[in-house]
Amino acid sequence: MPQPPTTDRPEAQSDPRTGQSDPRAGQSDPRAGQPDGWSAQSASPASSARSARSVSEPVSRSVHRLVPSPAGRVHLVEQGSGPLVLLVHGFPESWYSWRRQLPALAAAGFRAAAIDVRGYGRSSRPDDVAAYRMLDLVADNVAVVEALGERSAVVVGHDWGATVAAHSALLRPDVFRAVGLLSVPYTPPGGPRPSDVFAGMSDPAGPFAGQEFYVSYFQEPGRAEAEIEPDVRGWLAGFYAALSADTMPAPEAPDPHFVAPGGRLRDRFPADGRLPAWLTEEELDVYAGEFERTGLTGALNRYRNMDRDWADLAAHAGAPVTQPALFLGGALDASTTWLSDAIEAYPTTLPGLSASHLLDGCGHWLQQERPEETNRLLTEWLATLPG
Repeated sequence: MPQPPTTDRPEAQSDPRTGQSDPRAGQSDPRAGQPDGWSAQSASPASSARSARSVSEPVSRSVHRLVPSPAGRVHLVEQGSGPLVLLVHGFPESWYSWRRQLPALAAAGFRAAAIDVRGYGRSSRPDDVAAYRMLDLVADNVAVVEALGERSAVVVGHDWGATVAAHSALLRPDVFRAVGLLSVPYTPPGGPRPSDVFAGMSDPAGPFAGQEFYVSYFQEPGRAEAEIEPDVRGWLAGFYAALSADTMPAPEAPDPHFVAPGGRLRDRFPADGRLPAWLTEEELDVYAGEFERTGLTGALNRYRNMDRDWADLAAHAGAPVTQPALFLGGALDASTTWLSDAIEAYPTTLPGLSASHLLDGCGHWLQQERPEETNRLLTEWLATLPG
């Protein structure tokens, strides 16, 4: 979900700048519902020293793996052989959001690996809210690259995944040699404290007077879960529809990114219950089945760390991402309107940008709404990268 522009470190805090971390145990059972092609690696630190050849062999079909991470394990699905492309999803999604990119990237000569981000799917879900800070998610990405027997990767993210991808490139340029951002533009660390920005959006003199921005609504542990978890499938269907080009509310309708006093976020989802064209009932079942199994707390905890990120990354205030970069946005996505200033600042903040495209008539779920166009633009950009 789009984020507008814009903490207490646990004892076992990972440091993505050095690659050093202490493993923490995860709580999820990744073996539930194992699909064909499942390949689990031990989540112990010693397993990363396993023969790289076994995880570097060409993959002609998609294969599910568990690899060790600072929190315990990361579940991923990979396909193809060649230079590694790490795919990072957003909220509320999973590796499955990249189902249409994996075969396309493999066919183009790349090794594509789509992860379940910490807190999602079959990856570890630590109990500590502070375990979902940006530094930890960057460390997870580094761990995946190392576990797959690679030294570097191109990292591509959508929604929150775009923000995680950008910070992975910022903090670990030794590992991430290029970055692709889908839907959410890069905004450097710094600026006002995020919670202050979100509170200000309810200013009585502003256009959303008295309404609560969704990020603020997500802050209190258990509050959003109480709305979502009694009807995960229905909530996801409405949320996906609210941000899709063909089903989003009319411009004059109440904004679905805000909650009315005493209301719920879903009160502003489209009322007709129609799924967007990119999403079938069976595909919705996949998303709903995972969140019914795991709950939403791990996913929501990312939002609950924005002030911690602001403090953690203070030393990088204003820092540009200098690696080769790609940006793809949807013309009807709120991220491209709220963050239009961030896009205009790319010559300073993203000086390595070599391809930028705004897809007409496209909403937020870009690589699912426009898979063929996304695949073409992504593979064309990847083909231009050195090495």
